Amino acid sequence: MSDTLQAAREQAADLARGLRSRAWLPDAAVVAAFLLLYLVTGVGWDGPGRTVVSLLQIVPLFWRRRHPMTVAAVVAAGCLLQLLLSDGPMPTNIAVLVVVYSAAAFGSRRTARAVLALAVAGALLGALRWSAYFGLGSYIGIVTVQTVFMVCFVGVAWALGDVMRRRREVVARLQEQNRALARDQAQRSRLAAQDERASIAREMHDVVAHSLAVVVVQADGGLYAARQALAKEPGMAADRAALERAAGTLETLAETARTSLADTRRLVGVLRDTGSGAEYAPLEGVGHLEELVERVRGSGVDVEAHVRGEVAALPRDVDLAAYRVVQEALTNAMKHAGPGASVDVDLLRTPEVLLVRVTDDGDGATQGDHDGEGNGLIGMRERVEVLGGSVSAGPRTRRGWEVVATLPVVRASAEAGPPRDRSDVAEPAARHTSGGTR
Repeated sequence: MSDTLQAAREQAADLARGLRSRAWLPDAAVVAAFLLLYLVTGVGWDGPGRTVVSLLQIVPLFWRRRHPMTVAAVVAAGCLLQLLLSDGPMPTNIAVLVVVYSAAAFGSRRTARAVLALAVAGALLGALRWSAYFGLGSYIGIVTVQTVFMVCFVGVAWALGDVMRRRREVVARLQEQNRALARDQAQRSRLAAQDERASIAREMHDVVAHSLAVVVVQADGGLYAARQALAKEPGMAADRAALERAAGTLETLAETARTSLADTRRLVGVLRDTGSGAEYAPLEGVGHLEELVERVRGSGVDVEAHVRGEVAALPRDVDLAAYRVVQEALTNAMKHAGPGASVDVDLLRTPEVLLVRVTDDGDGATQGDHDGEGNGLIGMRERVEVLGGSVSAGPRTRRGWEVVATLPVVRASAEAGPPRDRSDVAEPAARHTSGGTR
């Protein structure tokens, strides 16, 4: 039974679509119906004048939706001609109701009112012409009754047409709203996709830039140690200390490469499978700061880190932003500070802000190989400013480079809600951007 109903609905929908694609078909059907009425009743066959009147009232209905005012004028002319030639109504006068309906449904408001007034005037003239005369009092009463009777029909036709017009306007507005919502949804989807791609790109930059900086520094150190060992004269004992340094360097290179490769595979996997819902937010935070410092210290850079205040319950986005700022600043120091430089990392947690300060005493700031406006500083600012903080970076007064970031803790806590369990590595980050080079 349900299949039969569904098939009937589909057939009705197909029929409605076919009728909408042939807009002239309903108008032709209306004209054909009136012509059939004219032929069946035989009214108007008694002379060419009445035939012309009937055709003037019927044939223009074919254009009733496209030119309602013109059709109303032609039909009104036919009705006036009828008043001159006939002293009674004709079946084709029903066309007046169709004209009034069409003007209200398909014409402008001004056209609808004008056709309504024309139909009311025609009803009054028809009542005056067709009423029998049995004295002045009875004549006025008969005219009044006939006028009210015909005006009621005209009013109902006009009201139906006005309802149909309002319905179409409502449907049109709803369709436009749906199109606007669809456009807005598509735009939001594009913006969200762009934001995710930008976030992933920044995280990729963090992973690759820092890891490659460690790899380059370690590779240089390993190469130097290996050449020292190879520089021994033949027959002499190998420089075991140099070989140990070379082996340790290679071990650090392998570990750094494996970590970087794992992070890169995770991010690229998210890009390939957009429907997996995989979490691509990095898992690092201030709690991993010591590991970061040890990794950089192992590359030959003298790094000291100082954490003051309670940082275990930082909001996730603040925790990640602070870690990325320190990571990028250390990457910059390895690349630009020069040999023999020392780096100091200082984190200070206050009730309202987390202050991150990374300084070095190298001579990279005097080499002119950067201007402080590279991708790294832009990434730092994007990451920190989205949390309502600020970043400043530049050469120190005496020597070296300084990066200072201020991250509001109170605002981030209010936006992110209660602190999350740091052991839950599957918990997604609220926001994630990244830094870059100086």
